[in-house]
Amino acid sequence: MNPHPTLHILNKTPEHPRYELCMQALLPSDTLVLIENGVLSIAGAQLKAPCKLYGLKADIAARALDTLYDSSNTVDFEGLVQLTQKHEKVISW
Repeated sequence: MNPHPTLHILNKTPEHPRYELCMQALLPSDTLVLIENGVLSIAGAQLKAPCKLYGLKADIAARALDTLYDSSNTVDFEGLVQLTQKHEKVISW
């Protein structure tokens, strides 16, 4: 297990090249937070990430995707800040 899990913050749709790079970089001990247009990736198909996955509530609501996200897989701005504090390394994609 990775002793220093990484927080990945992804704002790209699946069509963007960095989306796939992010997916390839994920480890089971990491955490992925989908923000901005990144939350759209759950709309087309069930996203299978090898790690903990969250969507930012404000961006989910702004795109009317509330019914596609389980509330246990969402995070508000305060929760996102807490995740950045818990992880030693943060990568924005």
